[in-house]
Amino acid sequence: MLKNKVLWSTLVGDVSHFSTLQSDVIADVCIIGGGFTGLSSAIHLAEAGYRVVLLESLTIGSGGSGRNVGLVNAGTWAQPDELNKYLGEKVGEKLTKALGQAPQLVFDTIDRLGIQAQDTRTGNLHMAHNAEGERDVDQRYAQLSRRGVNVEVLTGTKCHEYCGTTSIQKALLDKRAGTLNPYAYVTGLAQAAQRLGVEIYENSVVDAVIKTGHQWCVKTTQGSVTADKVVLATNAYTQGEWTEILKTIYFVKYYQIASEPLTGEIANKILPYKNGSWDTRLALSSIRRDKDGRLLLGTVGSHEGKESIYHAWADLMAKKYFPDLGKLNWQYQWTGQFGFTTDHIMRIFEPAPGIVAATAYNGRGITTGTLMGQAFAQYLQDDDREKLPLPFNEIEQSKVSYRNARAMFYDCGIALYHAGQCLKIIP
Repeated sequence: MLKNKVLWSTLVGDVSHFSTLQSDVIADVCIIGGGFTGLSSAIHLAEAGYRVVLLESLTIGSGGSGRNVGLVNAGTWAQPDELNKYLGEKVGEKLTKALGQAPQLVFDTIDRLGIQAQDTRTGNLHMAHNAEGERDVDQRYAQLSRRGVNVEVLTGTKCHEYCGTTSIQKALLDKRAGTLNPYAYVTGLAQAAQRLGVEIYENSVVDAVIKTGHQWCVKTTQGSVTADKVVLATNAYTQGEWTEILKTIYFVKYYQIASEPLTGEIANKILPYKNGSWDTRLALSSIRRDKDGRLLLGTVGSHEGKESIYHAWADLMAKKYFPDLGKLNWQYQWTGQFGFTTDHIMRIFEPAPGIVAATAYNGRGITTGTLMGQAFAQYLQDDDREKLPLPFNEIEQSKVSYRNARAMFYDCGIALYHAGQCLKIIP
């Protein structure tokens, strides 16, 4: 039976729960948002001796961090040379280098803190689905290998072996990357933060952030945190009119569906080296396995109100890539969202002295969030902007015009795209 439930939480047993903030507390740093960015910031600040209070509006892992695909990818959606055009060569190369090292930062964090993240470290595959996609793979390979990155173009038999399908003739294997269970990772970060002395409060929605002398007062319905500095780490799950950060992104939905656990010779040939993967389609398909052997497919869009389209899409993609599997029994489906910008490049802000924020990870939340959490923790200690992977942006200049309409039309357009795939109008 297909359940409308996030798979990842069902694969994790021991999860800590935290009380709601119901008093007025004092901290050196208040962090708003209990995802990858917020918890990474909290851990690094606590390790440096800071008293940290973290506020989560719902529960740890209920937002984007727990609904993630779980791909530990390097870089951004934009190719490195494109980043240089947008940001300038100095900033572009700095960001490319930082995000290139981010998968190792994630894996080192898992090892250092003893997190059972159900991770693999065998690299991920960017699969070219047509001739244009193959050119994209070749371009990325040329740009990355020129920068000394450990990547490999797979073709022919080796490509079929790694991908587990003969529908893909060329793929880029990024050996820096891997996969994990995002809910296991984020809840593991929370447990590690708590062990380090971080005060974590769940179901504590922030209503206002008010300047009080040289400090900030972060107000919730039932309490407050007075702190010298604040990290706003809510990204695509930012809510409330108290912050202008929300206006710098528009929301893009992402749908995932997971089969029942698969076993046998045919199933074992699908991504046999436990790589994560995604293709080069306009509305991409992500493909991976979980620790129990389930096949997970994902794509841009939301199934809410359009279930027949997305179920047909999942059946179509499974049949196209893995026809020998036959009809699959789908077990779980869910939708999350991520913050998007028109150029697919993240933004960081310092809206006032003592407040920092990051948005628009554009679907690369695990690595980018972990990296930005570390970078913000370093910056808040000494105000050295060189510790940041890119310069601060101005909020006013970064606002996305017609953001709500853009998100709505994007979702409708993607649904039509998937319907066209199912009707074989779009290949």
